[in-house]
Amino acid sequence: MSLCAPVGVFDSGVGGLSVLAALQARLPHERFVYCADTAYAPYGERGDAFVAERTLQVAAQLVREHGVKALVVACNTATAAAIHLLRAAWPGMPIVGVEPALKPALAVSRTGRVAVLATRGTLASAKFGALVERVAGPGHEVRPVPCDGLADAIEQDDQAAIRALCTRYMAEAGPLGIDAGQADVVVLGCTHYPFAKGLMAGLAGSDVRFVETGEPVARHTVRLLDAAGLARTDGPGGLALLSSGDCENLHRAVRRWLKGSTAISS
Repeated sequence: MSLCAPVGVFDSGVGGLSVLAALQARLPHERFVYCADTAYAPYGERGDAFVAERTLQVAAQLVREHGVKALVVACNTATAAAIHLLRAAWPGMPIVGVEPALKPALAVSRTGRVAVLATRGTLASAKFGALVERVAGPGHEVRPVPCDGLADAIEQDDQAAIRALCTRYMAEAGPLGIDAGQADVVVLGCTHYPFAKGLMAGLAGSDVRFVETGEPVARHTVRLLDAAGLARTDGPGGLALLSSGDCENLHRAVRRWLKGSTAISS
């Protein structure tokens, strides 16, 4: 793998841009190829076998056509369904997945109660169940809230649907607050959801904290690239965009959410 090769970042749609923003901030000299599999989104409402197949196909395209030196699976559902398959297929490549940031959420919770907003596929996965069992101890309560339709509404930038769904799911996450029995931390367990965090925070109130995955994923990616001797320390960064669906929708999302990024369509 070449030092100058790009880092591949993959999601079912535009949600992974929340992770890409953190990656670009931590790795300003790296070239990135971002792939949105929008023709098959949303993944969270599809079966594991389908998601695993699409994840392997997209990863193979990034390796074969773009020669990526590392891969960031910026999708909780794809990570749960296929991260082990990716690591088996490309054992020498740094591969980073995402999972709901439950451990840091419990670490900062004052009440010991945390709500996890995620897709139904993520919350039903064995990987999420193992995470809860591993990090949630006595006195902790984890409230899973499957958010059907929210990732797709954010993908389509349907503001009316986003507001209605956020209102519904924040109510299901409750009671929220810092009193006994209330959840005082909300985990955004889908990479789309940070783009609705402002609305959710307004619904939750000022006592409730929100935790997302972009920054921890970026830190871990830096560690893996450094360990492999693949991190670029100088030169201009860059961004190429790929989409299996409407590439213009992806470009619009980049212009809206990645301030200052230079996007090159592929």
